[in-house]
Order: sequence, then C-alpha cells, then structure tokens
Amino acid sequence: MTKELTHFNEQGRAHMVDVSDKQITQRTATAYARITMLPETLTRIREGKMAKGDVLGVAQVAGIMAAKKTSDIIPMCHPLPLTKVDIRFEERPEENALDIYGTCRVTGVTGVEMEALTAVSVSALTVYDMCKAIDKGMVISNICLLEKTGGKSGDYRRGNI
Repeated sequence: MTKELTHFNEQGRAHMVDVSDKQITQRTATAYARITMLPETLTRIREGKMAKGDVLGVAQVAGIMAAKKTSDIIPMCHPLPLTKVDIRFEERPEENALDIYGTCRVTGVTGVEMEALTAVSVSALTVYDMCKAIDKGMVISNICLLEKTGGKSGDYRRGNI
C-alpha cells in the first residue's frame, strides 16, 4: 500500500501539515527501545550503585520531559497537550539488556507516535549517559512504534520486534 506524503507543499518543500479540519479523538502510542550493556552495568543499575544516582528514575523523567518537547526538536511535529506519558523498564538479564517502553496519550487532532518514540530514545540516551563511565560499549537499538490507536488511519499494532 502506497500513501501520499503530506509534509511537502506544491513546490516540493517541507511544511507543517494543516490539521485544523481533523477530528478530535483520543490517541495513544507506545514505542520501544532496547539498550544492551555489560552484565555488571545492569547489576549496578538494579542495585542503585551508579555514581550519578538513580539511573532508571532519571531516565524516566528524561523520557517524560522529551515527550513534552518533541515539537521543539522534530521540525514538522505539532505541539501537543499530552494527557499521559508513561515510561516503563524491563530488565532482560539473560540478554544483558534493558527494554524501555513509552506510552503517550492525547485528546487531539494529531497522533502521538513521535512523542512516544522520542520518549524511549531519550530514556535510552539517559541510561547511556549515566553509565558511560563504566560501559562505553552500550548499544541502543530496536527503536520502533509498537502500537497506536485513534485517528483517521486507525489502529496499528506491530508484530514481533
């Protein structure tokens, strides 16, 4: 299925899409990111033994703040009055990884996929920043949209990551 791109004007230049005629609906999006690290790094995060403090607490706040500022850093995103941002972490010790899930919600005329993606990206970057002194080899990967609801295009749910 091919869809027409809407972020270009008649001259082929980028523009912010006019959403003023779109229907107000409740919209949600959940995104995912993974950060892989040394086993000792994951242990120190779990035990609260990082020199910079509570890694997951700081990464959670950073993700929330990032979601709220998405339109400041992604040029064509509309500023949205978010009604919910939730960041969750799941340890995967068998894979030396930390999975990050971010869910955003808004009642409005445009979706929150970019806010959810920005939230998990910045959460992962914050984990990296807080742990890089002991593990510069961490890898951030698999950033993707897991699901979205609401809006004209309907619901979307990703299969396996």
